[in-house]
Amino acid sequence: MRHTTFALAAVAVLPLALAGCTEKSSSETSAGDIAVTATDSSCDVASTEGATGNSTFQITNNGSKVTEFYVYGEGDRVMGEIENIGPGLTRQLIVALPDPGTYQTACKAGMVGDGVRADFVVSGEAIRQADNDGLVEEAASGYKRYVVSQVDALQETAATFVTAVKAGDIESAKAQFPIVRSYYERIEPVAEAFPDDLDPRLDLREPDVEPGDTWTGFHRIEKDLWTQRLQPDTNAMADQLEADISELADKVKADDFAVDPIQVAGGAQGLLDEVAKTKISGEEDFFSHTDLWDFQANVDGSQAAIAAVRPIIDQNNAELGTAVDARFAELDAELAKYRSGDGFVFYDTVTEPQRQELSNKIDALSAEVSQVQGVVAGQ
Repeated sequence: MRHTTFALAAVAVLPLALAGCTEKSSSETSAGDIAVTATDSSCDVASTEGATGNSTFQITNNGSKVTEFYVYGEGDRVMGEIENIGPGLTRQLIVALPDPGTYQTACKAGMVGDGVRADFVVSGEAIRQADNDGLVEEAASGYKRYVVSQVDALQETAATFVTAVKAGDIESAKAQFPIVRSYYERIEPVAEAFPDDLDPRLDLREPDVEPGDTWTGFHRIEKDLWTQRLQPDTNAMADQLEADISELADKVKADDFAVDPIQVAGGAQGLLDEVAKTKISGEEDFFSHTDLWDFQANVDGSQAAIAAVRPIIDQNNAELGTAVDARFAELDAELAKYRSGDGFVFYDTVTEPQRQELSNKIDALSAEVSQVQGVVAGQ
């Protein structure tokens, strides 16, 4: 899916598509916020200009389809995004735009295609200011270390998984599938930030494949393993998966790759939105029913993002940090009920009342985490 006056000096900042999401009524819009009204065919942005620093958008969906809102930089680099804005909802997105230039806004009704786009011109001096007691730089470098560690593990486990697939060892490949995906799910918003459809190549679900497109990635191989058995092109799909993961690794290990703490904070919310959007319903791992592994991985990734910015939270609003900790503990305890050995039970064995209880816990956590991005941004 889910942006600052904080910026890293002497580094080309490639912000992650880690969107912050806070449902608000129109009465809660602050002075200076930019109202965005989306319909199924239009995207009315109240202002087409802004100043370097933070831009806060309040997006209201007046259409009949679920929509999402993006801010793009040069080369369609994702500066910020917010997904899963249901009809009638208003959501907030804080976007860090530290450099002057022409950006683009986009509303995507149905969450597909290029969307309805318009230029957004940012003026002012580039912002490269010292951070608060070093906390911003510490948060950025700490989260980057976390991302790199997850990518390293993703590459290692993917190599073993691909070897099993190509050897026709279906049971071994099935056992490894949710483990490999866990490393990806913890940092999926990172892949979403890069152009060239890197995330769709890795993680597109079958219902989202456009007619005429080639379906690649985890879920294509998942279908082969659990439903239609290995196909003539399964080995090629496995090789492509490994190559795309290597591309992701090269990008996050590049010297000019850096992260923005405000977006890291928003990413904690974006990962929880992933759970609420596709994990609870069981539509993510439709063939294998390994959704609970993904669920836990998204929660782990959200918790890691919060941990990276926790010193800033404690400085600006210590009570919020305590409340977030409590909600994470409650959700972790609920998930622990479904543990089985080193993993989880299959999701098709989880009853509707049990799914609803999980949903309630994620909603309670999300209500607290939705406040974090604003706190980190100093709002």
